[in-house]
Amino acid sequence: MSFLKQRRETSIAELARHLRISYEAARQHGVQLEKEGLIEKLSVRTKSSGAGRPLQPYTLTPAGDHLFPKYYDALSVELIEAVNEKLGAPALKQILSSLTENRVRHWAPRLSGKSLEERIQALRSIYLEGDPYMTVESGADGIRLVEMNCPFLNVALQYPALCSVTIGTLQQLLGVQVVREQRFQLGHGRCVFRILSKQPVDLDRYEFALEDEAGVTGMHSR
Repeated sequence: MSFLKQRRETSIAELARHLRISYEAARQHGVQLEKEGLIEKLSVRTKSSGAGRPLQPYTLTPAGDHLFPKYYDALSVELIEAVNEKLGAPALKQILSSLTENRVRHWAPRLSGKSLEERIQALRSIYLEGDPYMTVESGADGIRLVEMNCPFLNVALQYPALCSVTIGTLQQLLGVQVVREQRFQLGHGRCVFRILSKQPVDLDRYEFALEDEAGVTGMHSR
């Protein structure tokens, strides 16, 4: 894979020479990686190949490329720090509010006409479509969305205010108050969003708010 990353594309023969294995072994290796969606064939017809069978070198797919080091979390933290330092906490709050509005616009059509319970079930995918780590728990004291794998954890650990986007999105889409009872940031190993179905939200007067307004000034818990 690293050889292909460096070369951008390579043939089976080149791969075999690089790995010092037989052509057939290299071909089987390529077939397996292709099945896994990590590489794909490119149909390339060269002058030397004429009208015959096109050469088919391999190249990385986006999924394959994601196996190599990426630093999206670090970049996100730097961007947040820059906004917070240069423009101040109010500007960062505005950005978080805008992110919330975008998510609400994305989800609203999908939830139209659904009951509260149906909307809650659908919002298990609020982070990731078909999220296998988000579950719904119902009890005598209410309904909870439980997330065991926050996809933004590395950033959220440094800027917990980012979680206000999820809370604001849930409140507007469900039309009721939502509170986060457990938090990754506090060492609970999960986030638990309790849905207060008997406490409606006035959506006509709704204003985005940070989860912990007392912590707005720094917004940075390192």
